Amino acid sequence: MPPRRRTDPAAGRTAVTAWAQGAAERRDVTTAVRYTLEELADRAPGNSVEVRVPPAGAVQAVAGPRHTRGTPPNVVETDPDTWLGLATGTVAWADAVADGRVHASGERSDISHLLPLTVERPAV
Repeated sequence: MPPRRRTDPAAGRTAVTAWAQGAAERRDVTTAVRYTLEELADRAPGNSVEVRVPPAGAVQAVAGPRHTRGTPPNVVETDPDTWLGLATGTVAWADAVADGRVHASGERSDISHLLPLTVERPAV
């Protein structure tokens, strides 16, 4: 069952647009991050990878072995601006990993095939 959305999709899309135009306030950035994390979890349901974007949010996604306790074996962590860049396609995964803006650990942590989220793609 897909995760329950907490962010209204219309509000999320508006926040992403505000961020992309450079007109986002902190609340907009938080809303945009949460919306895109929920979108990732919706498109790639599962519990094998935890994507963290502190302080805005985190989500478990991608089908595979379920993680239940302790530090997940597959973690992606980045800051809000980098995450939104990845989600919208303005930042390349390989570049963000190479320059340390994305910390990805675990054999399933490469989620580049799921990004950007703004491109229409079927659920994985």
